[in-house]
Amino acid sequence: MLAPVVPSTLLQPGRNCWRVENAQRAAFLVDGDNYFRAFVEAARKAKRSILISGWDFHSRTRLLCRDSQDCELELGDFLNELARRNRHLHIHILIWDYPVIFGLDREWAPFYGLGWQPHRRVHFRYDNTHPTGGSHHQKIVVIDDTIAFNGGIDLTCRRWDTNDHSPDNQHRHVKGAAYPPFHDLMMAVEGEAAGSLGDLVRERWRKATGETLRPPAEQRRVFRRRAAAEEMKTSRWPQSLPVQLNDVEVGISRTAPPTASDPGVREIEALYVDMIAAAKHSIYIENQYFTADKVGDALAARLDEPDGPEVIVVLRQLSHGWLEELTMQTLRTRLLQKLRDADKYNHFRVYYPFIGGLQEGTCIDVHSKMILIDDEVVRIGSANLANRSMGLDTECDLTIEARGRKDIQEQIRGLRSLLLAEHLGFEVTQVSEAIADAGNLRDAIDRLQREDRTLKPLNESPQVSDTLLNVISVADPEKPVGLADLAQIFSPRNTEPSMAEANPGAFVTNRPEEAEASEALGTPTGPSWGKLAGIALGIVALTALWKFTPLSVYLEGNRIMSWAREAGQNWWVPILTVLAFTPASYVMFPRPLITLFAVVAYGPVWGFIIAMTGIQVAAWSSYVAGKRLEPATVRRMAGAKLDKILQVLRRRGLLAMTALRLVPLAPFAVEGVVAGAMRMRMWEFLLGTAIGILPGTLTSTVFSDQLSAWMDDPSRINYWAIAFVLFLLGGVTWLVRRWLISTAATSSSRHGVSDARTV
Repeated sequence: MLAPVVPSTLLQPGRNCWRVENAQRAAFLVDGDNYFRAFVEAARKAKRSILISGWDFHSRTRLLCRDSQDCELELGDFLNELARRNRHLHIHILIWDYPVIFGLDREWAPFYGLGWQPHRRVHFRYDNTHPTGGSHHQKIVVIDDTIAFNGGIDLTCRRWDTNDHSPDNQHRHVKGAAYPPFHDLMMAVEGEAAGSLGDLVRERWRKATGETLRPPAEQRRVFRRRAAAEEMKTSRWPQSLPVQLNDVEVGISRTAPPTASDPGVREIEALYVDMIAAAKHSIYIENQYFTADKVGDALAARLDEPDGPEVIVVLRQLSHGWLEELTMQTLRTRLLQKLRDADKYNHFRVYYPFIGGLQEGTCIDVHSKMILIDDEVVRIGSANLANRSMGLDTECDLTIEARGRKDIQEQIRGLRSLLLAEHLGFEVTQVSEAIADAGNLRDAIDRLQREDRTLKPLNESPQVSDTLLNVISVADPEKPVGLADLAQIFSPRNTEPSMAEANPGAFVTNRPEEAEASEALGTPTGPSWGKLAGIALGIVALTALWKFTPLSVYLEGNRIMSWAREAGQNWWVPILTVLAFTPASYVMFPRPLITLFAVVAYGPVWGFIIAMTGIQVAAWSSYVAGKRLEPATVRRMAGAKLDKILQVLRRRGLLAMTALRLVPLAPFAVEGVVAGAMRMRMWEFLLGTAIGILPGTLTSTVFSDQLSAWMDDPSRINYWAIAFVLFLLGGVTWLVRRWLISTAATSSSRHGVSDARTV
């Protein structure tokens, strides 16, 4: 008798997935209301451990909102209450250590020790191990390693919504301000798959904090084995969550950026390409972004086939603000046009969900990251269809294959019908019948059209040149940018040989802090190309701001020149300009724009003096603020990358401060706060700041002067002056760094002799 044929699998550990694990039960959760309810119910059953890993977290996130009542819970209070009730429960929360530019949308309280106070067994940490320009984007919750949730929804504000996405839901607001409907998905898994997700979060915690967390199974040995075993057998599965799949294999795919010690992981990208190549009839995609080049190439290849699958893509209509519209939406438009050009057989459709009654300028925010292939494969996770999710950010997706199982095929079809029913405003059975009658998705969608709620075609046409598109593409990189190498000079995790290792005789010292100073300075390198690239990108961004946003009417060149020169005639404007550098430094507003105003209003010499004075005032204010803060708070602000040089800032103040200003590791204001908290001498701090910012400020001044000339008369621009300043910036940076290293070597030798004499 012949053995039964086992259907082949797409999932290949080591290539397009990390592990393939069994899930005793699995379910799909559509939208925040369903997810938050399931999370609350499962968390209430937690015995030993709750792991939360995310891009964002907000303690005031409201849970269990009902139509006719206020929301019953807030996330921070809920987690603290769980910890108070169960002395064996530990809750670990690991969130991306975001740049300050994201601060307006985030909760600063846990970071600075204000506001919400986590219980002593609620451990809150920020992860700053990502490369420059990258983020930790996984959204994972693991409870006792028995049940886990993974997908696109963070435990934060502006994520809650119900399936009906009503335009005027009373609970969809934050601090009294309403936000538009929000659509997203999660997947729940129970069993070994949940345990593997626990391993993933614990490893990330170890890399971020240096602490090793034990799995709940290892924690049980402190209790009686039999009682602990029975306790761990208790299911954490929410009773209100219908079980859609039993005993299924789940593929876990990741993205992780390359580091000095790790080549990185691109399993998510590989699986996307494999899934698209395997499609026979249909590809259904929902995603927040749509800019990934390799995924686009894979789709274009299938659209070029006469008998290829239909491709249905659901995206959000609008972007979040003009900057995202200029970058990610423009890149999306380019990819959509590429696919339309490849669609020779009319198989491609792209839609956005529409519902009547929304405020003008808003739309249903499609935040989901999912793809369905035929009736065979379903995939839900955190990875956007963007280049950065393929190689720069950390991501995690879960995939289930039918492999010939009818029950899984039925659930995949059911999920697709459920999503389309939500978007189109019909019952699930009506959508399923329409698909069966039409024989494909695109005709079924055409038949199920309504005026008040539907899927509308997303029609976008390219509006920018290829040159500008290439510049904009820096907003969506697929690998770490070069600035990581500059930051690594001062990183305590730097694996490059230090100067002492390369030349053991050069740094003979008995003082650990001197060794740290020499390591912090690093070896000589060439010009600061990262700064030059940043300046160039800043000019391009400024140009784009003037040309492609509604501000173009007011930011016309001649109008700016006239306004700046008129304003400069007031006696108080120079004082206000100097003071403006201080708030700009705290909110990360680009200081070169203020320098530009000063140069236009007062000329290059006085503009340079005003800029240097303003930056020094801003530095002084951050230093004074740091002296008033507790050192423990400042250490949390500084993060791991600055932690080991805090003493260096105290002992080698001028050297370290100059180096940090030349090649900044942290935001300008944060460095000042750290210096003040560590009680660095003020004159060293201010002198080091002046030396360190001199090349960049001089460059900004000359560029501003040339930009001013260009706005008056393009023929007046002096390209030799620009080239000279670029050369000067690189040369000064190189000379100053060599001086720092030479001074550090001399200082270290002197201290070594001095220490030897006192022994």
